[in-house]
Amino acid sequence: MIDWRNHPKICRAATVLQDEGVVAYPTEAVWGLGCDPWSEYAVQKILRLKRRSETKGLILIAHHIDQFSPFLQGLDAQHLKAIQIQHDKPITWLVPDNGTAPDWIVGEHETLALRITQHPVAAALCRQFSGPLVSTSANPKSLPAATTGLKVKSYFGSGIDYLAPGTVGQAPKASEIRNLLTSEVIRPG
Repeated sequence: MIDWRNHPKICRAATVLQDEGVVAYPTEAVWGLGCDPWSEYAVQKILRLKRRSETKGLILIAHHIDQFSPFLQGLDAQHLKAIQIQHDKPITWLVPDNGTAPDWIVGEHETLALRITQHPVAAALCRQFSGPLVSTSANPKSLPAATTGLKVKSYFGSGIDYLAPGTVGQAPKASEIRNLLTSEVIRPG
């Protein structure tokens, strides 16, 4: 098994992210497009590539709950524990927006979508970048999500700044989306 934590290609991808670039990388079920969530320039580039409205909001991933700490202020210990529990499938949690996340991440929602990724490449990328990343499926609007790096290239060509190494995980579907406060499943996984 490859140790991705300090892999040269992960280090290179993190540098691209720090320079406001867009990186494609494998996640639990599909390839994702990611960037620094604090960079409006990079987020707007992803939205243009996907032909996606800013009003829809975007998911953020991290390798550890600590990377989400600015967004979790005001949540109780029980809710924080729920976010950290590993499940047999990826779960994206909708947490109340506390006003910390930029508007271009939250969109028109009153919640913020957060997932602690278990994918080794995505987790290593978050760790090397030292923060959470935007994580949205690598596909233009109304086309199927890319499940290979080759498909990412066919969709976006030189529109992305870096293609990370690796393959998608074993999850059969994109992450489940669940409201943290109500446990309501918004999208089955």
